[in-house]
Amino acid sequence: MKMNSKIAIVAVLTAALSPSLSHATKTTPTKETAILSEAQVDSILADSMKIHFAPDISHLSKAERKTLYYLVQTGHILHDLYLNAQHKDALQQKTVLQELAAKGNKEAEKRLTLYRIFKGPIATTPDNKRVPFVAADKPGPGKNRYAWGLTKEKLDAFLKEYPQLEADIFDLRSLVRANTPDNIKKDLSALKKYPVLDTLHPLLKDKLEQAKNNPQQRLYAVPYSVAYADDIMKAYELLQKASRTIASTDKDFADYLANRSRDLLSDDYESGDASWVTGSFGNLNAQIGSYETYDDALLGVKSAFSMSILIKDRERSAKLANSISDLQEIENSLPYEHHKKVRSDIPIGVYHVYADFGQARGTNTASILPNESRFARKYGRIILMRYNVLTNPTIVNSAKTIWKAVVAEPFANDLTGQSNYIRTMWHEIGHYMGPSLDKQGRTLDVAMQDNANLLEEMKSDLVSLHSAAFLHDKGVHDDATLRSVYAGGIMRTLQRVKPRRSQPYQTMQLMTFNFFREQGVISFDADSGLSIDYEKYPQAVTKLLAKLLDIQYQGDKQAADDFIEQYSHWDESVHGAIAKRISDTKQPRYRIVSYEALGE
Repeated sequence: MKMNSKIAIVAVLTAALSPSLSHATKTTPTKETAILSEAQVDSILADSMKIHFAPDISHLSKAERKTLYYLVQTGHILHDLYLNAQHKDALQQKTVLQELAAKGNKEAEKRLTLYRIFKGPIATTPDNKRVPFVAADKPGPGKNRYAWGLTKEKLDAFLKEYPQLEADIFDLRSLVRANTPDNIKKDLSALKKYPVLDTLHPLLKDKLEQAKNNPQQRLYAVPYSVAYADDIMKAYELLQKASRTIASTDKDFADYLANRSRDLLSDDYESGDASWVTGSFGNLNAQIGSYETYDDALLGVKSAFSMSILIKDRERSAKLANSISDLQEIENSLPYEHHKKVRSDIPIGVYHVYADFGQARGTNTASILPNESRFARKYGRIILMRYNVLTNPTIVNSAKTIWKAVVAEPFANDLTGQSNYIRTMWHEIGHYMGPSLDKQGRTLDVAMQDNANLLEEMKSDLVSLHSAAFLHDKGVHDDATLRSVYAGGIMRTLQRVKPRRSQPYQTMQLMTFNFFREQGVISFDADSGLSIDYEKYPQAVTKLLAKLLDIQYQGDKQAADDFIEQYSHWDESVHGAIAKRISDTKQPRYRIVSYEALGE
């Protein structure tokens, strides 16, 4: 019997994309693992906007352009490491899709675009469900950073039995593997193949041998550099070449690249972070390595690889650096008692994205790094503002269209092009402020565990809004600017769908919306839309910020859980109605990002 051609394509594609390598578990699509249909794929693609980045590099020297080449090659390696950590079959699926697409398979071409949007084989559907679009298992909360399928309950039970392994299991840059002969053999072979890794991780070989001799120890941890030894060594060599290429014209940047190359081998980023934060670079900058832990929904501690290659906007960077007033005054104005000393000469710059890789790929507007408190305390942190993302006309106009559809008519013009730029800048500066440690001296990621990212991002959002009012009172911002920043703060909280608890950004935005509504800052009418009481705004920000800072300082995990539970509720008559207004604008919810630098 002849099959319908469309059904045949999907059937063949499904079979072709089923995991088949020896290390993968073959997946038979079931109700739980059924892939997106062709119609669902088409719907997502139709709901996507294209964003292209092509910054001007005509002013760069020959050495700078050659350095960019080496950085791009490094980025490709880190991108694949990121994909691999997202799903055990991610790289295999990408290869098969690419091969099918190269042969003219149109369905494979579509799903390859989905792969680009979602950075792996699992899509986020319009109703916020995580669904494979090729025949692949749904990942657990730890994705492929932990033994596949590991649950929090199983890990907790393991750590009760082996508490001496907790530091290794929780390490920022380690994989948690199943203790199998093949895994142990692979990691021991990496140490033998690359003696430098054995030297930089002097206790690791003994730990691996102990795990090998104790099969009852079901799990063990191995540093990223050893787990991904071949790729990390290639990245090291490329960064060394980039460093030597730029050394004669930009010594500080060369030093950073050389230090970061060695950091990748040691999994300790101190030398690279110190030279990154304190160096004075020319036209180029780059965020390189594994930092953010948002993708780890199991423990919230495993960092993800990323890379951003950036071209400095010298004129805007100079203006921005001159515009920042004394940050200590703002820190001292925050509603808590345990103020700290804050640097006023923070390294901050405005850049244009040349190419992004790994976790950074997309439309990330800004970064502040490093995250490790001991490094931030000693060297400070660097803030990277991505101007060609923040001011991209397609993104800005889409946001304005949504805003006008949601708010009541008197507030329609409150959101301006500068709103997001100012709010984002002070959000990043906000990470400098507030508690770095709880009252017991623990870092906040240890004290707050899986709540740490949510609370930190919420704090920085609130510090940004608090700073806007502070600067208005100082005469830095006029009334219109304050109103636009406040509008940007509300725009930030609007949701298309109910967030999953594992989504820290979206969950904290929902919480802020609910608190503001409780305090009368915002109100929603089904006919007229969302109204804003700007008079109540600053007091609500102060009240919420005080509560949040206290939770962080107390280091009370249960209080954080209760706080999140209290304010993360979804009211279909309000949130659902706003989501419908957003949906009715027909503004795309997905973004297909491409880079001139990558020949796209």
